[in-house]
Amino acid sequence: QVQPVESGGGLVQAGGSLRLSCAASGNFFSIKRMGWYRQAPGKQRELVAEIGSGGTTTYADSVKGRFTVSREIVKNTVYLQMNSLKPEDTAVYYCTVVRIDEIQYWGQGTQVTVSS
Repeated sequence: QVQPVESGGGLVQAGGSLRLSCAASGNFFSIKRMGWYRQAPGKQRELVAEIGSGGTTTYADSVKGRFTVSREIVKNTVYLQMNSLKPEDTAVYYCTVVRIDEIQYWGQGTQVTVSS
């Protein structure tokens, strides 16, 4: 069982920055990729950014140039640096961990609120 645990959410003004962290604990043999999704009220959960074991990154178009995903493999930790935040970035952000057998785990989520 893998348990991702997020931290770093909060309230910030538009134009500000936040950094989210997620540490994956538990028993696992290999992680294929880690990343972040978000879900705003009344909307579907969407991919924000993810990073593979080789360092390949994927970003949603809406966050390109503003968000950066990074990973510390030895710590099984993934980060999301969010700059130039906008009110439309307000959502619950979920960390996800995918093992090499494609089993996916989710964190409990952390709230990010951007005020205008």
